[in-house]
Amino acid sequence: MSDSSPAPVLDVWCELQCPDCRTALDDLRALRARYGDRLELRLRHFPLEKHKHAFAAAQAAEEALEQGKGWEYVEAVLGRVEELDRAGESFLVEVARELGLDAEEFDTALIDGRHILIVDADQAEGKAIGVTGTPTYVIDGERLDAGKGQEGLRERIEEIADRLLAQNP
Repeated sequence: MSDSSPAPVLDVWCELQCPDCRTALDDLRALRARYGDRLELRLRHFPLEKHKHAFAAAQAAEEALEQGKGWEYVEAVLGRVEELDRAGESFLVEVARELGLDAEEFDTALIDGRHILIVDADQAEGKAIGVTGTPTYVIDGERLDAGKGQEGLRERIEEIADRLLAQNP
């Protein structure tokens, strides 16, 4: 891929309190391993009302991104969904501390709501394009809903990514 051609983008509509999103981590890791920076994986927030800590978790993920460890944070929280269910926002700050992030800044960000607009915008865009659950992927305008199961989705994403990369060598 030439320096002038942007990498194809895979939007990952995710919710950090969602067990199905945790299951999707293996596929996301495999995609990152296969494509590296030739495919941009972009976290998009879609907190579901049924998960009471999902909105705070989305804001925390944005703070982690700002502090330089967005995907590490997402993986750490998703890997321990049950702890988030039990401990709530204190768990989000603890994960930040474990990753060497500024936990006090996380706490402040959750209080002052500095990332609310990003989360709200993602959720509104998701609703506008028909996202109804998580995880949902969008690549090259095609929406792939994993709410009906993960089976075959990574392969479909790879087909599309390979096609896009072949078009822009």
